[in-house]
Amino acid sequence: MSTRTDLANAIRALAMDAVQKANSGHPGAPMGMADIAEVLWNDFLRHNPANPGWANRDRFVLSNGHGSMLIYALLHLSGYDLPMSELENFRQLHSKTPGHPEYGYAPGVETTTGPLGQGISNAVGMAIAEKALGAQFNRPGHDIIDHFTYVFAGDGCLMEGISHEVCSLAGTLGLGKLIVFYDDNGISIDGDVAGWFSDDTPKRFEAYGWQVIPAVDGHDAEAVLAATQAARAESGRPTLICCRTVIGKGAPNKEGTASTHGAPLGDDEIAATRAAIGWPHAPFSVPDDVYAGWDAKDKGAAAEQAWNDAFAAYRDAHPDLAGELSRRLTGDLPADFAAQADAYIAQCQQAGEKIASRKASQNALNALGPVLPELLGGSADLAGSNLTLWSGSQGLEAGDASGNYIYYGVREFGMSAIMNGIALHGGFIPYGATFLIFMEYARNAVRMAALMQQRAIFVYTHDSIGLGEDGPTHQPVEQLTALRSTPNLHTWRPCDAVESAVAWKAAIARNDGPSALVFSRQGLPHQERSAQQLADAERGAYVLRDCEGQPDAILIATGSEVALAMDAAAALGEHKVRVVSMPCAELFDAQDAAYRESVLPSDCLARVAVEAAHRDYWYKYVGLDGRIVAMNSFGESAPAPALFETFGFTVDNVVAAVQDVLEGF
Repeated sequence: MSTRTDLANAIRALAMDAVQKANSGHPGAPMGMADIAEVLWNDFLRHNPANPGWANRDRFVLSNGHGSMLIYALLHLSGYDLPMSELENFRQLHSKTPGHPEYGYAPGVETTTGPLGQGISNAVGMAIAEKALGAQFNRPGHDIIDHFTYVFAGDGCLMEGISHEVCSLAGTLGLGKLIVFYDDNGISIDGDVAGWFSDDTPKRFEAYGWQVIPAVDGHDAEAVLAATQAARAESGRPTLICCRTVIGKGAPNKEGTASTHGAPLGDDEIAATRAAIGWPHAPFSVPDDVYAGWDAKDKGAAAEQAWNDAFAAYRDAHPDLAGELSRRLTGDLPADFAAQADAYIAQCQQAGEKIASRKASQNALNALGPVLPELLGGSADLAGSNLTLWSGSQGLEAGDASGNYIYYGVREFGMSAIMNGIALHGGFIPYGATFLIFMEYARNAVRMAALMQQRAIFVYTHDSIGLGEDGPTHQPVEQLTALRSTPNLHTWRPCDAVESAVAWKAAIARNDGPSALVFSRQGLPHQERSAQQLADAERGAYVLRDCEGQPDAILIATGSEVALAMDAAAALGEHKVRVVSMPCAELFDAQDAAYRESVLPSDCLARVAVEAAHRDYWYKYVGLDGRIVAMNSFGESAPAPALFETFGFTVDNVVAAVQDVLEGF
């Protein structure tokens, strides 16, 4: 029978062999955390390798994702559909074992990690989702949502600023089922961290309101076992278990040094390691008794069956709740959502109201929120400006997590990464807001949402120099271009209440990626539309104003500049001018060629784009011979009308641009 040491050494061997074969990777963290992983996965983690998506499984997040061979070894050894051939193909093209864990590749990987600090942030989101979902659906005698979120994190994760944001909030919200194992090995890429990371980490987390279990020997299974039991017993606070480990544990000449962090050990050191740890087996060879010691299939199947039985009893006692929970866990929208959204869009069209699109966004939430209990909103301390609160909003608190709104505080990056974790967990559609300019703080989390194809809705208000007196520190210029250049992200900048409602409908209905909804501070006039134009708005771009026959010129605009383009077209009475509203360029680009040609005919090259944002994005639509009325500098502090005049967003300037482009054709 294999011992705990044997089981842990299987991880060490697989990690060093895979990194060596790939000639790249990070063996140090898997070898150093192998003993902790063995205790957690064999004694505590509730999961089913045959069904990685089981709703009530514990979540495991490897936040220090560079140590990816740790999770790949764990998944392989415990019985997931990750054969040895995939470990041998580590870091190779089209393998299920990429250099950093990627959601959707290997079964059992709960989130994509690698950008340090974001894994632990996703885990905070998962723990929030577990607590909120349990508060909404559990009933006496039926704790149907009841699981832990476990995290492995290293010095790098805790140095990253985002860890401060999310761990502070986790303490405030009392996330008692969040347990973090801190791999305190004292080493990062540049060497001994004492020269740049001298924080008193236990005191820091105590100040956040966490339970802290310090000075645990990460290579003593009984010590790790006892610490984990103590962490699970604390229901009112998240727990940090500080595990003192040796990076590259087992490598006799390199353990404890930075040289094991991000490079193969080398053939000689691997041979010496095999001898030192008593692992005489060939590369990628695991004895049957070690496999038997790791095998979690039977235990996992029994755990899931017990939950299925409990859910059947729950369904008998609370059939409506059980049906609603099942719907939300599968990610399906209410059957009448599309009809409700369409009715509201038609209502906006009929009302014809001039309104700031941020207010139109709030109105859309008031209309759609009552039919979408899965909406879990929030704002980074800007609820009164982003207008993300709606009439049914209820704050989520430590003592009552049944609400549907999170007060994130001034934590834009943390908020966005937490939203990703909520989306990954399931049961909720998260939305969170800040000013568009502060998307920059959160950009990498937005990118990760797109990379993982998660339904997260990022709400950005105060979308241009039109916000006025707060000046260039708050006036976005290049941010729309950054969002639009992110693969798999849909960026909406609506021109009125109708397009704002369309944007919300599209973002909620989309289940294969995130959306950014970009709204104005200032009031925007209503635009009249036919029924066909109303339908075409959902295609990302459409003809809002047309002319008879072939147009002489086409004006393309978004957001607050659509009204400007409409006024300029009216002033160009001697020319045939078409106005195209393009609230979501990515969605328009995804339409069939015939539709795109019908909106932007290829034989009309006299084109002018108008948007109070960076100009360079628009060359793809107007060509090098087109004209662009846009920003090529930062803004200024002044009232919005003065700024629009100063930077050329006037009817006269747009008219002049059209006349100029026509002279060139």
